[in-house]
Amino acid sequence: MQQHPINGQNKILIVEDQFIEANNLQEMLEQAGYSISGIARSVSGALNMIDMDRPDMVLVDIFLKGPLTGIDLAKTLRQRNIPFIYLSANSNKQTLDAAKATRPYGFLVKPFRESDVITMMDIASYLHTNSLETQAYEDKQKSSSTSQPRLANIIGNSEKLRTVLHQVQLVAPTDTSVLVLGESGTGKEMIADSVHQFSRRKSQPLVKVNCAALPSELIDSMLFGHEKGAFTGAHEKRIGKFEQAHGGTIFLDEIGEICPLSQAKLLRVLQEKQVERIGGNETIRVNVRIIAATSRNLEQEVANGKFRLDLYYRLNVFPLTVPSLRERMDDIPLLAEHFAQVHANKTGKPIKGIEEKALKQLQQYHWPGNIRELEHCIERAVLQSDGTMIRQFKTPDSPATTQQGTTRIKTMEENEREHIINVLRACEGKIFGKGGAAEILGMNVSTLNFRIKKLGIDKEKILRSPG
Repeated sequence: MQQHPINGQNKILIVEDQFIEANNLQEMLEQAGYSISGIARSVSGALNMIDMDRPDMVLVDIFLKGPLTGIDLAKTLRQRNIPFIYLSANSNKQTLDAAKATRPYGFLVKPFRESDVITMMDIASYLHTNSLETQAYEDKQKSSSTSQPRLANIIGNSEKLRTVLHQVQLVAPTDTSVLVLGESGTGKEMIADSVHQFSRRKSQPLVKVNCAALPSELIDSMLFGHEKGAFTGAHEKRIGKFEQAHGGTIFLDEIGEICPLSQAKLLRVLQEKQVERIGGNETIRVNVRIIAATSRNLEQEVANGKFRLDLYYRLNVFPLTVPSLRERMDDIPLLAEHFAQVHANKTGKPIKGIEEKALKQLQQYHWPGNIRELEHCIERAVLQSDGTMIRQFKTPDSPATTQQGTTRIKTMEENEREHIINVLRACEGKIFGKGGAAEILGMNVSTLNFRIKKLGIDKEKILRSPG
C-alpha cells in the first residue's frame, strides 16, 4: 500500500472519546504508513500528550464530552502551529461555521471511510506546507523595500480592492491552489489572470474552462480528453484541458456548477496529478496549478450535499474574495472613465470624459450586476452620446418624468422591469450562459424567464427599439 507520511513525518494524535471510532481510525492510519503517538479521550489528556511528544497532526472530535470541546483544543493547536483535522458525526451549516472559525486543515465526517481519511490527511499536509510557504513569502515581502508591481488591467484604489491585490501578490509566486469567490460580474477571471501573471508559471499556458457552460455529459471529455471512438461522436482524439495546461495553470470558472460524478473524477486528478483520457488506458502525468472560481456559497453547497467536502478542502487552500461594486463605490469614477474611453475608441465617438454630476449618479445606484453591469451602462451611454462629454446615465432607479415635467418615484415593479430590459439590451437578448442576463442579474434562468413573462416584457420588441 502507498505510504502517506506528512512531509517525512508521521506522528498522529487522535483525540476521540468514542473507543471504537478511535481504534478504527488508528487502524486505517497505521495501514497507510502513519504512526499514532497516542489516543486521548479529553482535551486535558490531549494537552498532556502534546507536552510530552509534539505530534505532526491532530485528529480531534469537535463535540468531546466534558467541560472543554474540540474547538477549545483547536484554538491551542492554532497557537502552537500544529495542524489539525476535525472529526464530527455531521456536516451541517452550524458545524461548518464552528469549523471555519478556528480554520482547521480538514474535516472528516463519521462513519469514516479509509479512502476519505487518507485523502484528508494528504489535503491537510498540503494546506499546512503551503501556509508555511506563504507566511515565509509574506515575511520576505515585508522586509523588502522594493515596491509591488501593479496588476495589469485591474482598475481601482479602494481599500478592499487593495487588500485583494496584496493577497494576489502573496500567493502568486507559490504553487498554492487558489479559490476566487465573489458575486457574478465582480471580475473573478481578472483576478485569476493576475495570479498567473505573477506566478513562476507565467510563461506557460493559462487554460480557462467555464464549467457552467459545459453540459454534464461533455465536461469529462473537455477536462480529461478522449480517444477516437471512445463514444458516439468521438471521431478523433481530443487532448483535455488538464493536458493542455501541463506546466502552467488551469482556471476552473464556476466550479460549483459541476455534477457530483465529475467532482469525484476531478478530485482524483488533483490528488494523483494524472489523467486518463476517456476510452484510453494510458496514464498521463500532469503538472498544473489550480485556480477555481465560483459565485456560489460552496460551504452551503457542502452542507446541502451538493458539493464534496474533500474537494472543497482541496480547492479552498487560499481563498480570495473579490468585493462587490457596492463595497468599492470609490472606484466607480476610475472604472467609468476607463470604460468610456474603451468604448469611445471602439465606436469612434469623440468622448473626452464624464461630467461630475453623471459620475455621482453612478455612485448612487446599487449595481447588482457589479462591474459587468456598469460597463454595459457606460457602453449604452457612449452609443447614445452626441457630444464630447457624457452628461447623464440611464440606470434602473432613474426617476420617471410625467407629461407636466415633474418627477415621480417609480414603483418596485417599474424599477425591476426597466432594469431587466436594460440588462437584456446590454446582453443583446442572451438569457443563459456566461455574460447572459441571468448571470448578470444573479437569477436562475427559470426565475428570470418567469419575471420576463410576468412583467410583460417583449424581448424581441425591446431589442428592435433604441432603448
